[in-house]
Order: sequence, then C-alpha cells, then structure tokens
Amino acid sequence: MSLTLADAAKLATDVLVQGVIETVVKDSDVLARLPFADIVGNSLSYNRENAAASAAFYSVGDTWTESTPTITNVTTALVILGGDADVDNYIRQTRQNVQDIEAAILELKAKAVRHKFEDTFINGAVATDAKSFDGIDTLCTAGQTVEMATNGAALTVAKLDTMIDLVMGGKPDLLLMSKRSRRKLKALRIAGGSVLESDTDSYGKRLNFYDGIPIGVSDWISDTQTHGNTSTNSTIYAMSFGEGALLGLQGGGGMQVERLGSLETKDATRTRIKWYISLALLSTLKLAKLTGVQD
Repeated sequence: MSLTLADAAKLATDVLVQGVIETVVKDSDVLARLPFADIVGNSLSYNRENAAASAAFYSVGDTWTESTPTITNVTTALVILGGDADVDNYIRQTRQNVQDIEAAILELKAKAVRHKFEDTFINGAVATDAKSFDGIDTLCTAGQTVEMATNGAALTVAKLDTMIDLVMGGKPDLLLMSKRSRRKLKALRIAGGSVLESDTDSYGKRLNFYDGIPIGVSDWISDTQTHGNTSTNSTIYAMSFGEGALLGLQGGGGMQVERLGSLETKDATRTRIKWYISLALLSTLKLAKLTGVQD
C-alpha cells in the first residue's frame, strides 16, 4: 500500500513530524501527488514493464500465440537525505516570546530537504552522484522521448499532445515544466481561443490544467539546456503516479525528525531531519518527456 506524504502527515502522532511533512508538501507540485511505499530493508527489486502484452481474435482450432509484457528486473536502493538544524539556546530562551525559533529553523531545514529532493527527482543520476537516486530525466527511456526539433524549437500543442499520448493507460497525473514553458503554454492556448483550466488544491494553491491534466512547475527544470547546437532549451515531463507507475520508496516509516540534544562544542540543541528514500519507475510506459522546448 502506498500513501502520499499529505496522507502520511495526517497519520503522524508526533506534532513535530507532522509539521515538517506539511512544510515539505504544501509548496511542492510533485510531493503533493507522489505516493510513497514503505519497504523493509535497504532496496527493492521489481520487474519494470517495458512493453505491453498483446491480444488477438482466434477461430476455432487456431494455434494461439503467447504474448507477455516485456519486463526488466530492476533493483532500486534507498539513499539517505537529510540535514541537521542547530538552535542556539541563548536565542531560543531570550526570544521565545517573539516567535518559536526552533520551529522557524526546522521549517527552513525542511524546505532545504524539499529543494534537494525536487532537484534530484528531476535531475538525479546515480552515475554522477552515487549517493543519490536516478531522477525522471534519467529514468525516461529514448522510446518515451519526443523532441521539438534537432536543435530545439518553440513549443507547439501538437508536439505536447504527442508526448502526452506516449503515457499509456489513461491520462498522466501531472505535467511538469519550467515557469517559462508554462507561460508559453498559456500563450498558445490563448492564441487558440481558449485558456488553461484552473482550480485550487487542499492548501489553497491555484493550479492550472491542460486537457484535464494538472500542470506543475519546478525551478529545477532548466531553461538553458543544450539541445543540438542551441543552449536555450527546456524539457516538459508527463507522468503517472502509483503502483505500476512512478512511485516513491521510503524506509524507516517515512520522514523522521530526531532530537539529538545538547551539543558539547557549543551552547545549542541539534535536531536532525532524515529520510531514507528513492524513486522507482515500475513501467516505462508511465513516463514521457518533450525535449528541446524553446521560448
């Protein structure tokens, strides 16, 4: 069974843990939707679907042809993400009537954890940083990739739809892009005589939709990617979440907030936020990307 972090926060009995999770989730278009499965041990071995099985009609007496999905066995290891937050005892005691210094510092540390996760969720590559995990740009296969043009080109609705259609089994759960790409998509819709649908999520954050698919933005999708002989390109991703699709993995019961106590070398108290985490793509057919997107 998998749960989103927002659901996990509701089940947390520790108020501090609950507050950290809510801080991580509320400003993230990815973490608000990505479900996580708790695993036992330090890795998960699973069969990744690469191509769907087929079926056919037969006459009486026909020889039946066997068809099974093309699969690859993959092992994904959990990695350690986190950081320590030190609160000076003097500041905490002298300013406790002004604001909760410890809560404010932990909130900033939780945001740092979120930023690192989102960057790695998109750009992570074990080949570059063995301590991290592969992100969606690495996990997306060549067969699930559409390019605007050899040297990049301005976004078109036709190319975007072609990329979306590569995600099998229904509409994607999220389109993830840079803010520049979202502005361009809005302009394309207006030029075509329509606008992007909009709604608010459970945190009151306004979301745009394209053809019923939520649009998420990320500051970690660069608009200066090199594609062919140009370096002003970006990428748009389409993905489905959940069992059999894109799934977060975590161990140790999820995100943990550990009070390490007083420090010997300075008059401060240390708290550690740690997360044993990884990302699994259970089917390559649930993730696609559009590269070479220019303004």
